[in-house]
Amino acid sequence: MNIRLKKENEIEDLVKIWYEGSLIAHDFIDETYWKSQRNDMKEKYLPLSETYVIADETEIVGFISMVDSYLAALFIDHSHQGNGYGEELLRFVKEQKETIQLKVYQKNKQAFQFYLKNGFIAKKELLDESTGEKEFLMEWTKL
Repeated sequence: MNIRLKKENEIEDLVKIWYEGSLIAHDFIDETYWKSQRNDMKEKYLPLSETYVIADETEIVGFISMVDSYLAALFIDHSHQGNGYGEELLRFVKEQKETIQLKVYQKNKQAFQFYLKNGFIAKKELLDESTGEKEFLMEWTKL
């Protein structure tokens, strides 16, 4: 597996990984919300972020998107989860940043535990107005 910047022709693959991952990880949010966000993800969020993919010779297994020091997205294809790819991507961006912030839904306990295990601290409780769901603002700081 190698980590590299996304290519423009890979956006559809990234949106698919994001969408399928969002449905699974955020099953407490109606599917219509995620459907409504697909176009923005494709045309706004991914193009505006610095996105790295982790891939083998044949397929992308996941990606991480950064906007400055904000971790906007970290998604691993559901068939490849649990193999350490998320930690590899996180380690990759930690080498480049002094601090990283992110938001995670409180009900997404698996992701919350993942970030705690990887050195993030919950700093503040927020409300995502677009979904009505509570989230944590989390932060990691290089020692």
